[in-house]
Amino acid sequence: MRGTGKLAAGALAGVLLASVAAGTAAAADDPVRAAVGHLVAEGGFPGAVAEVRDGEAVSRFGAGYANPVTRELAGPHHRFRIASNTKAFVAAVVLRLAGEGALSLDDTIERRLPGVVRGPGYQPEKITVRMLLNHTSGVHDPLDPHFFDPYLVREDRAHVITPSEVIRRSLVDPPSFAPGTGIEYSNTGFLVLGKVIEKVTHHDVREEIQRRILGPLGLERTYFPVWSPFLRGPHLHGYDLSEPAKDMTVFSPSYDWTAGAMVSTVGELATFHRALLAGRLLEPAQQAELKRLVPHSEFGAYGAGVETLNLPCPGGPKTVWGNTGAGPGFYSVSMSTEDGSKQIVLALNVYDLAKEVAHEDSLPSSPLPAVAAALC
Repeated sequence: MRGTGKLAAGALAGVLLASVAAGTAAAADDPVRAAVGHLVAEGGFPGAVAEVRDGEAVSRFGAGYANPVTRELAGPHHRFRIASNTKAFVAAVVLRLAGEGALSLDDTIERRLPGVVRGPGYQPEKITVRMLLNHTSGVHDPLDPHFFDPYLVREDRAHVITPSEVIRRSLVDPPSFAPGTGIEYSNTGFLVLGKVIEKVTHHDVREEIQRRILGPLGLERTYFPVWSPFLRGPHLHGYDLSEPAKDMTVFSPSYDWTAGAMVSTVGELATFHRALLAGRLLEPAQQAELKRLVPHSEFGAYGAGVETLNLPCPGGPKTVWGNTGAGPGFYSVSMSTEDGSKQIVLALNVYDLAKEVAHEDSLPSSPLPAVAAALC
């Protein structure tokens, strides 16, 4: 759930432009592979895997190690926790339900989930489904600094925090702002959306994602764990920034649920985002809702479960679309140009949740040069 997916574009713009130029000069034939390799060789990541598309040309590759202890090389077949990339899957289901008339994006949470959003200062009769999708609801994440203590202090990686408990603990403190009057990334808001899906369909949210998205797209290696802390099949091992680094691969995703619990590969995440952004999963009216943007800064905006980044490129800013995800041990970015002609999905196996909680740098270096090399 932590890891808002935000890329610090402004602070890194100068570094980014210099890195892109240097990478291009050093490896004109394949600047993306060079930039990804740099993240491993010099950037502090044990491993990286990527899928890159430029028109009809697609390349998939890895760098470094999936597991530095066993020296298993990282490859595009390895699974990883996609964290907040999960939100696009959830948003797609919500938008499809809207297209079918099962719900309206203007429905209030009080109508769809009576009594679920209750806390000092909250106005559930004014919070709409659309506001949850685009992070304008005012519902924030748990503010208790000890929320992750069971995992990070006691190191009980199998500890279960249910989505209902996360929502309850989020609502202990007043909202960030009145519904629709501000914007703040909210993982808790997407937990509420998961409950909306289940209330409307009378099915487990995993069944809806499988039936509506994973099955039709043939995504056989993507799955949605609920509480098990273990990853299935070949996978990257994820690490923190401590010395020596702790292996954070075993970590219960229970608290993340519809905000960020899913697992995938770079190829399958690329397939999903390409289908979503190209309009293959939604009717035109819902596709327009997906891409209705609410700026959160000069560097980007939120749509309905997706986001944009105004990527600083040597020839000027370029708006790219997709998602990012960050959680214990893993960071990923799935972005493409608006016309879909260029795309990158990049997974890295370091993310330090404890550093994030302490408001410190949670990555050893920025992935932006690799993203820019692929999309600029």
